[in-house]
Amino acid sequence: MAQNKLSLEEGALLIRIGRTAITKYLESKQIIKPPNEASEKLRRKSGVFVTLNKVEPAHELRGCIGFPYPQDTLINSTIMAAIYAATEDPRFPPVSAGELRTSVIIELTALTQPQPLRAQDRKTLPALIQVGRHGLIVEGLGTSGLLLPQVATEWNWDASEFLMNCCLKAGLPPDSWLLDGVEVKVFEGEIFEELEPAGKVRRKATGEG
Repeated sequence: MAQNKLSLEEGALLIRIGRTAITKYLESKQIIKPPNEASEKLRRKSGVFVTLNKVEPAHELRGCIGFPYPQDTLINSTIMAAIYAATEDPRFPPVSAGELRTSVIIELTALTQPQPLRAQDRKTLPALIQVGRHGLIVEGLGTSGLLLPQVATEWNWDASEFLMNCCLKAGLPPDSWLLDGVEVKVFEGEIFEELEPAGKVRRKATGEG
């Protein structure tokens, strides 16, 4: 994984592209095309989530949508996830152009391929989860839920609490991860975020809240 790690410049470019994609879509409903200078790593297939946070109150969620699996290139998926996070998150009204300019910071998480967790005794699954490093997907019983790696540290959850809350995100009872018909997957994420709207971008350390 190390050789495929995104540089800070690549992460910053993705965030700038995401912001441009939202702005253009809000202005004219047009979907931008990725720039020609995108590196090979940005053109590999990858899952990605774009999170919009308010400046005030600090880091209050304003929208979050993404693609858990590598169905398209990282750069194309970033464009679409950014637009959807701003306009299609059912929990929030669409973001306005003025709000985006002054009150919203963008966070981007590039995902590794989700991998199933296997254990003969499902009660041992929490021991296989590294809080702060792993994100979770719970799939089964006709539904699914996903929580990004940074969520567990932001809420100070241990591995069992992380599993329970991912089940709740899927609309399942909190102990559903113990059921044979429910699959638990883990993934890792590279996280980049703006420090202010359209401002400097930093790499967010794994496990940092």
